[in-house]
Amino acid sequence: MTNAPLFTELAEAPSGGVAHFVTTSDDTKVRFALWADGTAGTVFLFPGRTEYIEKYGRMVGDLTKRGFAVVVIDWRGQGLSDHMDGRTDIGDVVNFADYQQDLATIMDHPDVLALTGPRLLFSHSMGGCIALRSLLNGVKFDAAVFSAPMWDLTIPHGAYNLMAFLTKIARALGMGNRRMPSTSPGFYVVEGKFDDNTLTTDQNHWEYMRDQVIAKPELGLGGASMRWFRNALDEFKAFRAEKMPDIPILVMLGSDEKIVSLSAVQTITKRIPNGKLLMIDNARHEIWMETPEIQAKAWAEIDTFLADLA
Repeated sequence: MTNAPLFTELAEAPSGGVAHFVTTSDDTKVRFALWADGTAGTVFLFPGRTEYIEKYGRMVGDLTKRGFAVVVIDWRGQGLSDHMDGRTDIGDVVNFADYQQDLATIMDHPDVLALTGPRLLFSHSMGGCIALRSLLNGVKFDAAVFSAPMWDLTIPHGAYNLMAFLTKIARALGMGNRRMPSTSPGFYVVEGKFDDNTLTTDQNHWEYMRDQVIAKPELGLGGASMRWFRNALDEFKAFRAEKMPDIPILVMLGSDEKIVSLSAVQTITKRIPNGKLLMIDNARHEIWMETPEIQAKAWAEIDTFLADLA
């Protein structure tokens, strides 16, 4: 285990954060960061696809102000963790179960094991897919907050079936490491424009994300591989058949969500014994990186949710 870089100033993150590299059982180097001074418990923050620790610097500040210790993860293939063939132009993973190796290795780190109090799971998008799987696998958390969880994707039915067929064939033929058709090797927040972006209505946060990747291109990530997509579809199918975890769960969705499937999130949330769905008007995909007004609504609900756990 060696110390890893953490671009705190770029992230606008609070002081006191320490980043580490750990090595998983399949010899993958994974980065995580820890703010350990909180006394209210620990938030494990699971980022989405293409994301990295520094993107959540401001949110870490929101959590540490509430008294929490915080752990943030760079999933394999993202941020400064090991990438397949060292590439940042494609987001690739052999199997979604590999993400669980990342989590298990981090949770076994001595500094993480030393944390006390409740363990809370916060996740966004693909992180919500990984988070739900970890709960179904029996990883112990006291409660969970999901932001726009990736429990399926917003794709027209005909295109969905075609992509499912093509990615299944590609994976079977050993071509799963190729990028999905129509995706780009570039970075969305750099190539895209604020006016028609699907992430946020807040220009300040758009520029925050954009400036980070321009300053440190090694943090960025291009389009997903065909096997990443196929693995995601397999996980979505599995979720539809599994019994949902019985812990307090808050799920948040923006009314202007265009990336994850609203119907899938609504259906799964209804199956969670102690689950609640919060729809937030005018919010897009990145609820924690939205306008101050939208964030205030989200945090007010989160604070009430957390207070009810006490």
